Amino acid sequence: MFLKTWRFIALILSALVTGMALCHALELPAKMQYSASQYIAIQNSLYVAFGPPNIGAFIEIAAPVAAIVLAVLIRKRRPAFGLTLIAIAFMLLAFPVIFFAFTQPANVAFRSATPESIPANWEQLRYQWEYSHLARFFCHLAALGALVLSVLVETPARYLQDRAEQPYGVLRRASRERI
Repeated sequence: MFLKTWRFIALILSALVTGMALCHALELPAKMQYSASQYIAIQNSLYVAFGPPNIGAFIEIAAPVAAIVLAVLIRKRRPAFGLTLIAIAFMLLAFPVIFFAFTQPANVAFRSATPESIPANWEQLRYQWEYSHLARFFCHLAALGALVLSVLVETPARYLQDRAEQPYGVLRRASRERI
């Protein structure tokens, strides 16, 4: 039960961080059309809950930590362990690598800006912020996919076959009869 709990925690946190990254990715086309003053105003108001000390920062850090704990717990299970390591690698590529190399420098510049005091290189910063978040989304999506696969590879093939072939009620009755 302990292992299932950690798998659940790692999957939920990975899904949440992927969802946050998806939000940024879906906003990209519209935000690329905004004027400098609109963009700065949105950057400094819309994303308050994403960064420290709010929930977004907690989820961003907790997801890879949970995956690392999960990897330790399943270190002797192949191929689930390898898939979990792949998930961790993608999470760590998204945060801290891409985040601190590209996203955070733009965050710092935008945080000190106002619609009246726009950085001279605001368009370059916008591209850097938006496309780093797009890259982070794909990293988190790959991580989530690897975690899901790590669970699926350990799901017995016979169980999956039985579930696919039998309606829900029949399967439930059959499992009660075995008890």
